Amino acid sequence: MHYVSTRADKAPMNPQQFSDILLGGLAPDGGLYLPEQYPQVTGAELNAWRTLSYADLAYEILKKFATDIPAADLKALTAKTYTKAVYKNARAGENAADITPLRVLEENVVKGGSTTLILQALSNGPTLAFKDMAMQLLGNLFEYTLAKHDAELNIFGATSGDTGSAAEYAMRGKKGIRVFMLSPHKKMSAFQTAQMFSLQDPNIYNIAVEGVFDDCQDMVKAVSNDLPFKAKQKIGTVNSINWARVVAQVVYYFRGYLAATTSNEQKVSFTVPSGNFGNICAGHIARMMGLPISKLVAATNENDVLDEFFRTGVYRVRKSAETYHTSSPSMDISKASNFERFVYDLVGRDSGRVRALFTKVETHGGFDLSGKPGSDGDEFKLVAKYGFKSGKSTHQDRLDTIRDVADDYGITIDTHTADGIKVAREHLEPNVPMIVLETALAAKFNETILEALGVDAERPAGFESIEDLPQKFVVMDADVEKMKAYIASNTGL
Repeated sequence: MHYVSTRADKAPMNPQQFSDILLGGLAPDGGLYLPEQYPQVTGAELNAWRTLSYADLAYEILKKFATDIPAADLKALTAKTYTKAVYKNARAGENAADITPLRVLEENVVKGGSTTLILQALSNGPTLAFKDMAMQLLGNLFEYTLAKHDAELNIFGATSGDTGSAAEYAMRGKKGIRVFMLSPHKKMSAFQTAQMFSLQDPNIYNIAVEGVFDDCQDMVKAVSNDLPFKAKQKIGTVNSINWARVVAQVVYYFRGYLAATTSNEQKVSFTVPSGNFGNICAGHIARMMGLPISKLVAATNENDVLDEFFRTGVYRVRKSAETYHTSSPSMDISKASNFERFVYDLVGRDSGRVRALFTKVETHGGFDLSGKPGSDGDEFKLVAKYGFKSGKSTHQDRLDTIRDVADDYGITIDTHTADGIKVAREHLEPNVPMIVLETALAAKFNETILEALGVDAERPAGFESIEDLPQKFVVMDADVEKMKAYIASNTGL
């Protein structure tokens, strides 16, 4: 399996394999990596996979993409990653060994059949967020690859809340790895902040940036595009642009489908709380591989860049001052990094078009594929072919949905998952189960849970007083040169 950049103007001299792109993020030309073609899954394979453990299913899917890693090594890595000991924070009544257990929330008889709403738990890992599903594998893959080459890696990333802690918990204590993680100062929940800043490991560096998440993300891209600095400082990334993270997330779409159906003739839909488009991009890839997905519904909060595109064909990035600080802060994003991967497929894998469109994002703040006079193209008419729909949720919607789910089903959901359930209900269709991907456990956003329910969210064992732990971090301006100097001063390279 070889990989191409979404912006490549010609085939690379040395075709890139999975291990070649594992430790990086952006391609040298500023694009994102995708397979030359998506591997296809047969009905016979789907049938055989229905009885597999999560670890074995992950192996079967990943081996289609990581063809340069010996099969025995890859199988050992997935077996080490996906265990009930790692994903132990399951709700009462759910089996941690299932890794991503499904819970049917509601079934309603409607004209033409019945509608089903299902929650897929993805937040049972060490940081109580779906990011653990990919990041735990990434930590093991990184350590495996670095050990083979006796090399070291300095991870430089940005987080709006959950990526940072998931990365740091996956990489803490790993040989040859340092983590430099940017986050917007005072814009994460108290729990999220404490999860990251309370880590005292010498290989973890937390940097609180005066600004919003997009400022952090822009600095990561700027450093990634400085190829001499990136090479000298051995910079890699764990942000959602990292291909290994995206492909690891593909696995739970297959798992969700197989657990919710009994026959390959059946279809399901997924609703995905969406900010950076990485999570739902994995669903797009699963669908392109042949997984019988009807709809992929992107649920946004008040920062509705993606909802606007899927309704109108206009991708309009918001400035920092126009980005709302909301009660689902992990989606407070106005420039969706992974969106380029979908656009590459949407425009027929024309890398020249992609390069032009995303150059216009930088120069004019967006592009227009609506087909209207003066637009940049008419590909919006093709979006339906890929199954995408969208919707938006507000703070009041979150409160209402959290209360509703607690009253009706006896469980407490986090704010992002509430956005997902609110939007999912708008897209239910008869006889097609709708699976909502859980973003995090409610304890991470207790301020809003308290507002909605009047009681604190339940916390898994070990997280009782995390906000009271000593914190280690530095505060910096959104200045790329100062950031580079800080990294260099701590790597000694």
